[in-house]
Amino acid sequence: MAKQAQGAKYRGSIHDFPDFDPGQDAEALYTAMKGFGSDKEAILELITSRSNRQRQEICQSYKSLYGKDLIADLKYELTGKFERLIVGLMRPLAYCDAKEIKDAISGIGTDEKCLIEILASRTNEQIHQLVAAYKDAYERDLEADIIGDTSGHFQKMLVVLLQGTREADDVVSEDLVQQDVQDLYEAGELKWGTDEAQFIYILGNRSKQHLRLVFDEYLKTTGKPIEASIRGELSGDFEKLMLAVVKCIRSTPEYFAERLFKAMKGLGTRDNTLIRIMVTRSELDMLDIREIFRTKYEKSLYSMIKNDTSGDYKKALLKLCGGDDDAAGQFFPEAAQVAYQMWELSAVARVELKGTVRPVDNFNPDADAKALRKAMKGLGTDEDTIIDIITHRSNAQRQQIRQTFKSHFGRDLMADLKSEISGDLARLILGLMMPPAHYDAKQLKKAMEGAGTDEKALIEILATRTNAEIRAICEAYKEDYHKSLEDALSSDTSGHFKRILISLATGNREEAGEDRDQAREDAQEIADRPSGDKTSLETRFMTILCTRSYPHLRRVFQEFVKMTNYDVEHIIKKEMSGDVRDVFVAIVQSVKNKPLFFADKLYKSMKGAGTDEKTLTRIMISRSEIDLLNIRREFIEKYDKSLHQAIEGDTSGDFLKALLAVCGGED
Repeated sequence: MAKQAQGAKYRGSIHDFPDFDPGQDAEALYTAMKGFGSDKEAILELITSRSNRQRQEICQSYKSLYGKDLIADLKYELTGKFERLIVGLMRPLAYCDAKEIKDAISGIGTDEKCLIEILASRTNEQIHQLVAAYKDAYERDLEADIIGDTSGHFQKMLVVLLQGTREADDVVSEDLVQQDVQDLYEAGELKWGTDEAQFIYILGNRSKQHLRLVFDEYLKTTGKPIEASIRGELSGDFEKLMLAVVKCIRSTPEYFAERLFKAMKGLGTRDNTLIRIMVTRSELDMLDIREIFRTKYEKSLYSMIKNDTSGDYKKALLKLCGGDDDAAGQFFPEAAQVAYQMWELSAVARVELKGTVRPVDNFNPDADAKALRKAMKGLGTDEDTIIDIITHRSNAQRQQIRQTFKSHFGRDLMADLKSEISGDLARLILGLMMPPAHYDAKQLKKAMEGAGTDEKALIEILATRTNAEIRAICEAYKEDYHKSLEDALSSDTSGHFKRILISLATGNREEAGEDRDQAREDAQEIADRPSGDKTSLETRFMTILCTRSYPHLRRVFQEFVKMTNYDVEHIIKKEMSGDVRDVFVAIVQSVKNKPLFFADKLYKSMKGAGTDEKTLTRIMISRSEIDLLNIRREFIEKYDKSLHQAIEGDTSGDFLKALLAVCGGED
């Protein structure tokens, strides 16, 4: 087994096999590979039931008994992903890492993600062992090979990490914490350009405990987490490496839980990543990874592997996982504390919301009105000019253009645009031309007219808007449709769902900060679940979720985790159904992280066959001046591709051009 720090509890999933006999195991493996075909079941059962130290002894016994190399025989007998997994298990950890890095920098192109994962997550001792193993296995210098295959600040940080000289965790100085916070702030946020050397020096050398204090103080001092500054100041592989370092400083198991989830979500599986992590963490922190995986993703690692892989490969991975975690959504006591701390952090964070569309400098509504008239006059339409002007002006500026257009030409700009453009482009451009409250009012009206109701649109708008936005929508609805929004909702919805929407549509959510005592009472109120009394539960949730302020609700969710070991979202999904469940989940997700809520919606609108253009258009318009930049960051963080790339791959023509302009750039 991997060596544990003195007094540390073993958190691996693979243990030394009792009554171990390396000679007997060597014979069993030889028999399993002898003759025609091989007994893969016997091979995987034996190898996944032995610790790495024991496997090395089996290799020695095999060579002594048969004069053959066990790894070479396994490579000959096995194939594909199963072979890669079994052979990986047979190598000592340092040699496994060395092989992964050699593969990452060999041939055409470099697997930067592999380099980042290994070098950002290993301890000093593991780095030293890796460097020695690489030298022994390939008779080459790892640092020289890394330098030869990478460049720039990315290369410099990799070289720093390769030294394995991070300070020990007992090296913490309060004065130095404050100095490092100031140095990082001045190197990034306060500087024109970025002093990357400061980021490299501090994040590459300070102890983990010291850096955790630095990150906490940085948040208190600047109002934003260090990750937000890294994303804003750095770019490319260097940015990804620094974010990985920060994640590993905060929690190495959480970093690997996230890597495993991303390796298996969506279409296709990133098997190399999955194999590498399952092999290298099986005797280090697999139990911690499993706990955090279930906390973050509301499903067990075991169940995700089971659903995403097959055959002997699946069986071997499940053995390394070490077991299924019952009652997905419930936290282990340790993981509940992690969740509690995550809420504590989010309560302190003051995330700066930024849109992608801003007022243009030297704005000239007269020139814009004339250019638009020219673009629509005569034969054909100049869509490029229309797109360029409308997507690069703020909404307030567009209203000035409308007024100027009418003053100059005695014509309604909206009517002219309607007659000149059509389809998805028309919906997007016309939506951008409407004042935000009138646009939302129109979307609500459309969701309720005709046969059937678009409950998802109602939920998305009413569960996410601020009090001021809701009140403005109500006024716009009354002005445009001569009927109150409340009356419209009453006519078109029913039951608890109707009551929840009407409550949200009052725009009377409290706006004060948190009240800790009240938060504990509120958490207790929704934690008490008398069996069978679903109506009472829904009413209690409505009273709290629809009226309390966002900061207060974050504290309620935190207290709920502390009381029950459950995330409130899981309870809603478990105890409720249909539209009531969906609207409560939307409120909770919006409270937790509104930009992430919209990033998820955008991803789903473009996932799979076909595109949900209505949802895509609605979100791009309504968030363009509020938090679309934050949504972009959440999108790339969660889905490993940029919003720009997703739009590019899923839309076309002038609609694509206009969406990309609103998106505001590639991440």
